Order: sequence, then structure tokens, then C-alpha cells
Amino acid sequence: MTPLIDSSLTACLGLIALWGLIGLAGLLRPMSLGFVGRTLFPLGALCGAALAVVAAVSLAAPAEQLTLKVGLPDLPMHVRRDALTSLFLFLLGAASAGISVFAAGYFRRGHGTAPGLLCLQYHLFLASMGFVLLADDAYAFMVAWETMALTSYFLVTTQHGLAEIRRAGFLYLLIAHIGAIAILLSFGVMQGGSWQFTFDAMRGAQLTPHQAMIPFLLALFGFGAKAGLVPLHVWLPEAHPAAPSPVSALMSGVMLKTAVYGVLRVTFDLLGHPQWWWGLLPLAFGLFSALYGVVFAAAQTDMKRLLAYSSIENMGIIFTGFGLAIVFLGVSMPSLGALALIALLYHSLNHAFMKSLLFLGTGAVLHSTGERNLGRLGGLIHRMPWVAWLTLIGALALAGLPPLNGFVSEWLLLQAFLFSHEVPRPFINMLLPLGAALVALAAALAAYVMVKFFGVIFLGQPREATLTRAHDAGVLERIGLIWLALGCFALGLLPTLVIGALRSVVEQLSGAELPSAHAPWWLLVPLPGRRASYSAMVFFIAIAVVVVVTMFAVRLFYHRHVRRAPPWDCGFGRLNARMQDSAEGFGQPIRHIFGPFFAMKRELPSPFDPAPRYRVTAGDRIWQGLYLPLGTLVQRVADAFAWLQQGRIATYLLYSFVTLVVLLALVL
Repeated sequence: MTPLIDSSLTACLGLIALWGLIGLAGLLRPMSLGFVGRTLFPLGALCGAALAVVAAVSLAAPAEQLTLKVGLPDLPMHVRRDALTSLFLFLLGAASAGISVFAAGYFRRGHGTAPGLLCLQYHLFLASMGFVLLADDAYAFMVAWETMALTSYFLVTTQHGLAEIRRAGFLYLLIAHIGAIAILLSFGVMQGGSWQFTFDAMRGAQLTPHQAMIPFLLALFGFGAKAGLVPLHVWLPEAHPAAPSPVSALMSGVMLKTAVYGVLRVTFDLLGHPQWWWGLLPLAFGLFSALYGVVFAAAQTDMKRLLAYSSIENMGIIFTGFGLAIVFLGVSMPSLGALALIALLYHSLNHAFMKSLLFLGTGAVLHSTGERNLGRLGGLIHRMPWVAWLTLIGALALAGLPPLNGFVSEWLLLQAFLFSHEVPRPFINMLLPLGAALVALAAALAAYVMVKFFGVIFLGQPREATLTRAHDAGVLERIGLIWLALGCFALGLLPTLVIGALRSVVEQLSGAELPSAHAPWWLLVPLPGRRASYSAMVFFIAIAVVVVVTMFAVRLFYHRHVRRAPPWDCGFGRLNARMQDSAEGFGQPIRHIFGPFFAMKRELPSPFDPAPRYRVTAGDRIWQGLYLPLGTLVQRVADAFAWLQQGRIATYLLYSFVTLVVLLALVL
């Protein structure tokens, strides 16, 4: 054991432990919202900011390891910090700092969890995610992983008095534990018969490519369940609307990235050299998840469910980059493999900031109006200008518009796809360009979704009279939103600096390095010799110059007085809020074009109905076609074996005795 706080690793451990202590401090005054909100949550935000600084400074530093004197007898916990860990610790600390500041002003008194207990669950959730990233053996990893699942479950069910929230929490916990079993089995195979469960032992295990594919598939299933890949996505659109908005921001912006970290750690670090054909499966599931998520996002009328499906789309994009990187590296194309890895890592950072910003924006709207239904919102830009303009930054970033951060990572991924025809596998190099078309389609639909999201909520006229009483976010909430918005700008305007920081991570994962194009700091050239470049700074300056010149030109040449008047209504004279586009109207073309994706249910009035009513419900075909029949089958099997539960302890002891006898017979 090294002395305390003498390295980046011990500093990270100390900050993670501090999160746990801040959570425990909430139990000192569990009913005091002022103490929890004005003292503990800001302290948690400072802790997150400090963790981000330490992680950023240590990104290029050599790896460090420690053995902790905690755990089971002869089974201590091992921790390790390397470039991959530092990157995701930076993501965790930077995003959680803004979310925690927002949460300090967000939480109110209610009928759910007491403030002090909520503080404990929240900060243990943060600490467990941090420890997942530092764990260096299967035991420590699984303890942290399960702690993360349990604390997030309790946060999702904060308003546990509502039956629908309890159902959402149960579904989330069920999928989380199924995924955890797959991850545990993956570790069990990777130890290779040595029965040593440290990650160093797994790195040294001698597995053939076909043997190594088994833990890869198990890890892809387990971490894919946590990431929300289709068809394991069903928990995500249920849990996010149920959770408080800061918790939704943490789960979508940060927790999903622990799944990305896990699958990268297993594939490129513990297994070592993946085969090119391994990448086809995450590539296919990633592309399908991206398209499936954005199509369902376009059809939603609940703003938090819309963002939840958008998270499925973005995780699909990340796993698409993951699969593409495996293919490139497996066929000895290290430059393109490094480019795909940089694209997925960059998009992980981007998604943490822009999706957290949007979830917090919806939380501010929900607190101010009490509405989540897009059909009852509208015109809030006049009553909530701070929230509206800051949310607009997140919406533009998620739409992939330059010069914000969402554009950079998607553009890098498309650049990698454009050179996929060079893969020396004829069938594969014909299929991979189709992936570029699907990524471009998903990006275009994401922009469509963000137009719907922002336009219906903030533009137009208020659809309900009660919206006139809406108020803007408080000071702490604004600070949290500004922090995340600045992150979107910084990641968008300085892509060459970010890619320079990511090089050490890519080199650790793949041994490959993106070739230097010797371009100036303001010009992004993904690969030298290719005719593709992008300058976010020049783009931003051009936009700023056009806006400023336009303003001066209007002031210089237009001297008339400005008079406000109602919009022209073609002489109709009775223009009202019902005549503007609705959320259902925005989604109707998508429901029509991608009809096979949806399980449609329509209620149509007859011509003689005195009170006609029209309703369309777009359900999830996977939920209805896979999970509902599977749930019915499990229930029938459970009912068939219900007679085993006699309620008598003697019977249960007999079961145990018979089991032991059978096991002894098998062993001997």
C-alpha cells in the first residue's frame, strides 16, 4: 500500500470515498431539504469537478495499481487507473458536477423518498460508478456494478407511491440483473482455468479465438443490456420517465457509459486481440438500435420518453463505432481502427454533456409546468428564456449541427465508414457502406426529433392556459445548465485538442495510433492524405460574423419603427393554439413511413358518433411480440412448480439435503 494521496489513483479513490461520506452525511438531518440541497449536493458537485481535473491531468500518465485491504478473506479488492479509466472518470466527474449543482436547486418536498436518504442513494450511485471504473478484478467490479444497479433502482423509484413507477423500477432491476449474470459468466470464462479473477490473470489467460468469443458474446449481452441496445432496451423508456430529472440525466449521460467502458475493457484489454468477424454483431445491433431508437423518439408525446429513445439511438451509434473498430483492427487497418475508436470515445463524451443538458432542461420545464406531455406545452421561451436558450444548445448538439460537439463525433464515424471499401473482405466491404447510409439517416432523423422537441415545448403559443404561470429555473439550476452547455461548446470548438487527449486511450486499447496530419490546431484532418477536413472555429467565426453584420445592416438601413402585430391568419380571424402543429402531427409521417416498427392501435369514430374521438397508440412491437409472451411463459412455469413451496421448513431442509446428496454423487 502506498501512502495516501501520493498519486492520481489514490486521489481518485479519495474523491470517490468522499462521495460516499457526503451521502452518509445526509442521514444526519434526513428531513432537512436546505441542508441536503444547499450544502451536500454542492459539495458533491465540487467533488465531481475535482475528480474531472485529476482524471484529465492523469490521462497520459502511466498505469497505476493498488491492492486494497478490504474484501473477503484471501480475496482482496484490486484497483487500477490507466488511460481508459481516466477518460471515463473525467466523463463521470465533469457531467456529475453540472448535474449535482442543478439537483441542489431542483429537489422539492414531496411524498417520495426523504431528502437525506435521497442524498445517500444519489452519492452512493456516483461512488459506485467511479469504483466500477477503477476495479481491477472481477470481485470488485461485480460488487461495484451491483451497488450501482441497486442505488439507481432506488433513485428510479423515488416516487414509489405510484404503481407505474414501481413497475418501471422492477423492469429495470430485472434487466440489470440478467445483464449482470452474463457479465459474471464472461469473467468466469476469461479466467481460463486459473481460478484467479484479477484482470491481470485474465490478460494472461491463453484462449483460442473461438474460446475467447464466448466471453465476448456474454460481455456484449451483459453490457448491451445496461446500454439499452435493442432488443434489450425495454427498461430504458420506462425508467427514465419514472426517475427524477437529475437521476435521468445521470443514468443516460453517465451510467450508460459504464457499459461502453465495460465492453471496451473486456474486448480490447482483457481479451487482447479481437477477430474481425466479432465486430459484425455489435455493428449490426448498433445500426439497428440507432435507427430503432430515433424512429421511436420521433413518435413520442412524452418529452422524457422521447429523450430516453434518443439515448437508445446514441448508444447504437457508439456500438456501431465499436463494431467498426473491431473489423478494422482485425483486418490490420490500424489507422481506420483508431479513427473508429476515437469516434466512439468522442461520442461518449458528447452524449454525456448534451443528453444531461436536455434531461435537466425537461426537469426545469416539468417543475415549472407540472407537464410532461408535449401536447400540453408550448410558447415557454417567453416565460422560461434561460431554460429555453440553454436547452436549445443541447438540442442543436444532439441534432449534430456544427459547430457544436455532436457533429464532430458523427462526422468522424462517417469518415471511418467512407473508407470501409478498403477492407480486404469483398462481401464485408460491400455491406459496410450501407452502415454509413444508416448512420446518416439516423443523424437526419435525430435533427427532425430535436425540431419537434424544442419547437413543441418552447415555440408557438401556449397550449394550456396554466402555462402563463410558468417560471424560469432558479440560480443553481441555471448554473448546472450553463456548465453542461459550456461543455457542449468546448467539445465542439476544440476537436483537435480532444482527439489529442484521446490518442493515449486509443493506443492503450489497440496499440494503434491515428497518424498525425501535421495540420494546424484549428483544422481537423482525420487521416493524412484524405480530402476531408473540418474547422469548427472557422465555422463558428463565420456564423458570428454573419449574425453581427446582419444586425448592423438592419440598424443601418432600416430606420422605421417596429410595430408588433398578431400573425397573419389569411383573414380567418380566429387563430388559436389548437391550429399549430402538435407532437402527434410531427410524428405522423414517421409512423407512416416506418409503420412495421410500431404496434399500432387506432380508435376511429364512426360517421354518426355525436362525440367523435380519434386516438392512435404506437406501441413497441418487440415488447409485445417478445417480452409479453416470454413473461406469460415464465409465469406459467412458475405456477407449475408452485407446489414446491409448502411453507414448511422441514420440506425446505429436505430439498437442501437431497441437493447436497446429488452434488456429492456427481463429484465423487
